[in-house]
Amino acid sequence: MNLNELQNIISQGENETVEFKQSFSKTVIETLVAFSNTKGGQVLIGIDNNGTVKGVSISEETVQKWLNEIKQNTNPQIIPNVDIFEQEQKFVMALIAIEYPIKPVSYKDKYYKRVQNSNHKMSLSEVANEHLRTISSSWDYYPDPNHKLEHISIKKVEKYIRKYESWNDTKVDYSAIDFLNKQEFLRDGKLTFGAYILFAKELCIVSDIQIGRFKSHTKIIDSLNLDTDIFTELDQINAFIKKHLMVEFIISGNMQREERYDYPLEAIREIIINMIIHRDYRESSGSVIKIYDDRIEFYNPGGLYGGLTLNQLLEFNYKPKSRNKMLAKAFKLIGKIEKYGSGIKRIFTICNNYGVIPPVIKVTENNFEVILYKQKLNVTDNVTDNVTDNVTDNRLKQVLKLIEKQKNISTTQIGKSLNISKRTVLRDIEKLKALNKIKRIGDERTGHWKINK
Repeated sequence: MNLNELQNIISQGENETVEFKQSFSKTVIETLVAFSNTKGGQVLIGIDNNGTVKGVSISEETVQKWLNEIKQNTNPQIIPNVDIFEQEQKFVMALIAIEYPIKPVSYKDKYYKRVQNSNHKMSLSEVANEHLRTISSSWDYYPDPNHKLEHISIKKVEKYIRKYESWNDTKVDYSAIDFLNKQEFLRDGKLTFGAYILFAKELCIVSDIQIGRFKSHTKIIDSLNLDTDIFTELDQINAFIKKHLMVEFIISGNMQREERYDYPLEAIREIIINMIIHRDYRESSGSVIKIYDDRIEFYNPGGLYGGLTLNQLLEFNYKPKSRNKMLAKAFKLIGKIEKYGSGIKRIFTICNNYGVIPPVIKVTENNFEVILYKQKLNVTDNVTDNVTDNVTDNRLKQVLKLIEKQKNISTTQIGKSLNISKRTVLRDIEKLKALNKIKRIGDERTGHWKINK
């Protein structure tokens, strides 16, 4: 990096990979650790928060002292590269940290990650996930210290093998235990967390799911509690939900009677499979499904995984990463999922083709929720063909016009312009995204909207 490049970096201000500090302190080390746990970055010492060069006193001994302090207080030890610049007889030191290959890195047993232009202390689950990603593994591949082979059902394994043979057009001519070892469902002959959840013989409290049919938020007319293996749960959840759906019979042109449920069954199945595969089974809370008159709410412990943002998810712009690699593999081996990372896009496509409005997705750090509605997609005469010409919902048309006029408009600005809540804006944005009429380019803070013609 030369002086011109330094000046250009300073002019752009602090961001995900740049931090200004007037002097060396513990926060410098925290920032270097955050950079190491994210995408790398540099701390420029001798510059205040406004980007004004204040300068810092530097000697050979000073540099070595700071590097030693960084090295001694980080684990694994990081040693940043050092660049020193002189501008108007003032010195600026750049401490440059790469994204560390072995994560997470800590400072005095505390872990930080970089989010936009600030450091955030990592939660225990984030620390564990970073470690597992580093070693290209996941929680479900680890040996389960509380259960042994006697706690799984060989009959369930054999049933799975028959599905595996059918889907892959092959013949398994060895024992069920050998099959589990071959597929790495067992590790060194020991039962893994994943294998236990897949083939539990009886009670499996870590995979508990509660389902209820609600007439109001407080009135439940039917319920089901599940705590068994996840393949059995998948079948029982589908059956319970289907039992509580409305169905109409349509007579087609060839006088055949066809059933049409008020929700797309294929989308429900896809949501349930995604819940089971991507749930964080280390969380104490279980999965919950609530069926109301006008919607079905699917709640799952475990937020988005691997640094994925809600924007990326809704734009289908991400590389697939799985919290539970064994569970994903087990479902794929028998054709329960077609392609890694395609579930959310399939759900939106199914809903659109079925003629119901897009689902709503809500995400927090530790929770993931999908709300599926049965409301028909009738806000326009032909919304999938041409939103701008045929839309009868004035608000959708107004949102689209605001985005056309100002590509970097925020959801807050849209809400103020139309005098509607942010939640309503987000719902309208999701509708337009699902219809492939708009796309978000870049992140939420610095990105902009693109209208698909």
